[in-house]
Amino acid sequence: MPVLPWYAVSKPEIALACDLNDRTRDLATGAVEPTGIDLNFLPFEVEETFWRMLKHQEFQAAEMSMSSYLMARDQGWPELIAIPAFPSRFFRHSCVFINPDSGIEEPADLEGKNVGVPEYQMTASLMVRGMLQDQYGVCPEDMVWYHGGEEEGGREEKLTLDLPEQIELHSIPEDRTLSGMLDAGDLDALVSARAPSSFYEGSVERLFPDFKRVEKEYYQETGFFPIMHAVVLRQDVYDEHPWIAKELYKAFERSKQNFLERIGKMNELQVGLPWLIDELEETRDLMGWDYWPYGVEQNRELLDTMTRYSHQQGLTKEKLDVDELFAPNTYADFKV
Repeated sequence: MPVLPWYAVSKPEIALACDLNDRTRDLATGAVEPTGIDLNFLPFEVEETFWRMLKHQEFQAAEMSMSSYLMARDQGWPELIAIPAFPSRFFRHSCVFINPDSGIEEPADLEGKNVGVPEYQMTASLMVRGMLQDQYGVCPEDMVWYHGGEEEGGREEKLTLDLPEQIELHSIPEDRTLSGMLDAGDLDALVSARAPSSFYEGSVERLFPDFKRVEKEYYQETGFFPIMHAVVLRQDVYDEHPWIAKELYKAFERSKQNFLERIGKMNELQVGLPWLIDELEETRDLMGWDYWPYGVEQNRELLDTMTRYSHQQGLTKEKLDVDELFAPNTYADFKV
């Protein structure tokens, strides 16, 4: 049987469900192509991507909530393996909202309060709870938690929770929303990756109004720019073609590096913000030129902290080992 030349061999087709943003744009447009892979970039909103990947494993690869991924690894289902590309990072102090009549003026005032969250296991709430405990001494068990739809009733947790007894978590009625309950005073606070509509209506406030200053101080103290999402492959895809993990990781890194070079262009603004360059220079003075690092070693302390939070908050039965989270061939790069 004749051997086909390399250029005639068909490439594995990988459907990648991922948010379209400045870090992933070159993957979506084809400006960056992972070697040996026929990539089909599917630009879905992350909530839809997470749901479809966790519930049905519809895609060969997907952007994934870091907290959900830790739970999946701990529970053994769905069978996923991650690469250390982190397309979403976010300081979440800005994402704690309060009813102004709740008596909450500082983090310590959250003790004994009713706090809503779209999903208890989502990464934003994982990191906020960890931050409140480490920086302010307010533990998850000090609050009563309520989960459900922020703007639409009936939202469910995507993964099964088996929380310790000291964590009190309730579902809100399906005909109510977290935003409405916060506005009405039935909830004292809300932790969410999206600002509730009641905040824009003026009836709800932030716990940290000066959140940029607080978040910069948090970074100076911890060195953490919190990871929200990683990228995962289905385990069966990785088992058949383990090299895909490395090539996909390299492509994500190239796309991100292109963004870091592009965002500093001064002949034309790459984002429609008039003082973008000032903000960029301020950010790089604090966090370095590559303030969005991929890779395990560049993020080991943060990843280890996230696995600690996940275990402390009852989301994982064990504290996971960072060295077992990602595809083994993505931990180190080839050196000449």
